[in-house]
Amino acid sequence: MPSDQSTWLIAVPQDGDSEGLVQELSSKLGGSKSIGVGTLNVPSFKTGTLDSLVSLSEELPKQDAYFTSVVAKIVDTLRNLLNNESAKVSQHILVNEQPVDDYLFGRYTGGWKWNEGRYGVQKGLRELAEVLNKELTSIDNVTKLKLNNYNLAKGSLVQLQRKQTGNLSVRNLSEIVSKEHFIQDSEYLETVLVAIPNNNVKDWSAKYERLASMVVPRSSVTITSDSDFTLFAVVIFRRCRDEFAQKCRENRFIIRDFTFTDDQLVKHQEELSSAEEAERELWTELLRLSRTNFSEAFQLLVHLKVMRLFVESVLRYGLPSNYTGVIIKPDPKLAKKTLSTLSSQFAYLAPRANAAPARSKKKQETTDDFAGEYQQIMEQEFFDFALFEVPWIII
Repeated sequence: MPSDQSTWLIAVPQDGDSEGLVQELSSKLGGSKSIGVGTLNVPSFKTGTLDSLVSLSEELPKQDAYFTSVVAKIVDTLRNLLNNESAKVSQHILVNEQPVDDYLFGRYTGGWKWNEGRYGVQKGLRELAEVLNKELTSIDNVTKLKLNNYNLAKGSLVQLQRKQTGNLSVRNLSEIVSKEHFIQDSEYLETVLVAIPNNNVKDWSAKYERLASMVVPRSSVTITSDSDFTLFAVVIFRRCRDEFAQKCRENRFIIRDFTFTDDQLVKHQEELSSAEEAERELWTELLRLSRTNFSEAFQLLVHLKVMRLFVESVLRYGLPSNYTGVIIKPDPKLAKKTLSTLSSQFAYLAPRANAAPARSKKKQETTDDFAGEYQQIMEQEFFDFALFEVPWIII
């Protein structure tokens, strides 16, 4: 059974008035306001050979899965940018500046229509599939690049902010230490800052003078503490820096790499401000791009679905390739009943739905080594009408 969390695209041979069919289905479905029924204008593409159609029907599902995943990733990006606030996300999940359902049902155009201005139906089906795939791949690549740039900027900002608010093992020390804590202008001596876990402070006091051969005795000075660490300043000879650092690592004492300058605090604040501005600009660019790319990618996905619908219809019903399309948004509570109504409505198509014989013939032409090539098509759920689904965008 098709998902009750998707909109159904349906095609049947054109035996009459499509508007009459939509009205008839609306009536049979009880006229429920929760069930949307509309016209889906299926173009008459160039069919090509049976072999090419069957081959294409094998390739399009993979393309469909890729298109669907790209749309889903763009939606996830919008959710993350907008902190999963549904009201805000819904303002950006638009197709040509209109809600998704309005686009699918062609509220202002008399039903959904193929964009012939961009994807002329005079082209072959395979060429059209390649055009759609090329456009979607470009959208995906641009989105990935912009998202990566934003994540790098956000990561840098988070790291700087962590230095503002983290514990003494990672926090920026510009606002904590002062000039008086450091030995100034000494050729041989230097001051080292060390963050000690609070439960190891006694261990530090007992060991620090013997951690290296040239530590100035009784030079350890407590600067400040937080809930996790205590920050000490200790004076050592420059020549024993490496030895002292190694011994600190062995004892899990954390040396803070910090060089005091008078303008250190100003530099850090400028760096933080610059990172905030860069992150904000990239956030705005990514939001704008994701909004645009969702609209473009969703349209490409629907066009690909309609192409699959056409290929499936030709393989089922044969020529002439004139088909009536219907789009249905089922009420999840009534999905089974809706499907049952559709099955009854189109039961007369059972003798004409010759997809299985056509594909079986093609399959028999293959060798045993390739027997599984058409397995997916042969085993997919089969109705007397052609049906494909457009997943709902759950906000």
